[in-house]
Amino acid sequence: MLDPHRLKVLVAVARCGTLAAAATELHYSQPTISHHLSRLEAETGAVLTQRVGRGLRLTEEGERLARRGEEILALLQRADEELSMATSLRAGRVRLAVFPSAASTVVPETLKRMADRHPGIRVELVEAEPPEARNLLRAGEADVALVFGYRDEHESTAFKELGLGGDILNLITPLSGPLAEPRSLRGHRESPWIAGCPQCRKELLDLAREAGFDPEVGFATDDFVAVEHLVAAGFGVALLPSLALQAYRHPQIVATPLPTSRRHLSALTFGEPPNAPQVDALLRVLAEVRVGHEIEA
Repeated sequence: MLDPHRLKVLVAVARCGTLAAAATELHYSQPTISHHLSRLEAETGAVLTQRVGRGLRLTEEGERLARRGEEILALLQRADEELSMATSLRAGRVRLAVFPSAASTVVPETLKRMADRHPGIRVELVEAEPPEARNLLRAGEADVALVFGYRDEHESTAFKELGLGGDILNLITPLSGPLAEPRSLRGHRESPWIAGCPQCRKELLDLAREAGFDPEVGFATDDFVAVEHLVAAGFGVALLPSLALQAYRHPQIVATPLPTSRRHLSALTFGEPPNAPQVDALLRVLAEVRVGHEIEA
């Protein structure tokens, strides 16, 4: 393995032309310069210098290694500068996987604060429901995943979890028509229901059974905008979290909060700490945006 310090000496000798000039440039003594060159020859097994009268010049092998050494030292300098910029939050990127209703509510403010505080950090977004987002983390294709879960769901210990508060569920009914009343879960035990993603559908079934009925699910879609339009058109009633209503609210629906029913939001990372500085910066901003500000309809 070539020693970069000795390469630096060889490059300085090639550039300056004499040991004395190289020693002056590097702030070394001439014996130190000679020692580094001798050690470099021993490490490489090549003759790199040749005595000429009272001076010294590089051999063909020495000149070749000096040229390559200049390239190597430049790359090391560039790597050091890039690492310094990354660790000081002046550059870099962080990849965020996020579910749809958070992408249009939590994320814009998060991106704005990141841009204000760390303009050199690029935040890349990929929209993904929680199961897919966790897979992206495991595969190294995302650095942070914004996910949600319900009361009986617990994260794997492989993930590090930052809690980001709760998100109240709402009973969504049409503004008018046969399904407009009542405004309670049990009151719609005979009504058709519109279910969401698999996680949301399971929570609907659990809540309905606790209220004493098995809901008749007529439609299922994880597009919350489509859910609102179907409800407004009278095709059923639904449950939606408040984030979805903040992202989009159809004028012909009524949202009745269910204060005791909610999902919890979390930011996940994968693997053991420490995190990259860019990741910790994003987590701090996500916490500021969400914690203490549970969004209600």
